[in-house]
Amino acid sequence: MGQPILVPVDDSERAKQGLRYALENFPDADFTVLHVVSSGTGDLSAFSRPSQQQPDQADDDGDDTEAGRSSGAGDLGAFIGPAGSQPEQAATEGAAETPLKIAQEIAAEHETEIETDRMRGRPDRAIVKYVEQNEYDLVVLGSHGRDGVTRVLLGSVAEKVVRRSPIPVLVVR
Repeated sequence: MGQPILVPVDDSERAKQGLRYALENFPDADFTVLHVVSSGTGDLSAFSRPSQQQPDQADDDGDDTEAGRSSGAGDLGAFIGPAGSQPEQAATEGAAETPLKIAQEIAAEHETEIETDRMRGRPDRAIVKYVEQNEYDLVVLGSHGRDGVTRVLLGSVAEKVVRRSPIPVLVVR
C-alpha cells in the first residue's frame, strides 16, 4: 500500500497538470481524485429552496458541503432540491462526471488506478473537510496562478487549502 494522496480537480488545465505531476512524481502512491461541485453564487444551487433544507444537513461550521459518492450520473431536473435530495445529488454527480472521467483517462495514460469521489460545497472548505475526514499524507493541487486584483477579488482555492489543511499541500503551477 502506497502513500495516500488526495488530488482535487476541476475542469481546468491546471488541475490536469496537477494530477499529471502527482502521477509522475509519486508513482507508488494511492490516489484519490476529488471533484467539488461549487455551491457558491451563480451555480444551480440558487434554484434550491433553503427553507426545505433539514437542519442536520448543514455542517456545524455553516458550510453546505455534501458528499456525493454514489456511482453514475443523473439528469438535472428543473430545479435543484435541498442538499442531499435526489435532484441535488444527480446535479452533483452530473457536474462531476466530466472532470473525474478525464482524471481516469489521465491515470490510465500513466498506467495507474485511482479512486474518485465527488462533493458539493465551497471547494476550499470541502477539500479541507475531506482531508480531515479521511487519512491522507499529502494534497496535490493545481493552481490557476492568479495574482494581484484578480486573486483578491476571486480568492484562491489553493491558498485557502494551504492555510487550512492539517496536512502538507503541494501546489502545482
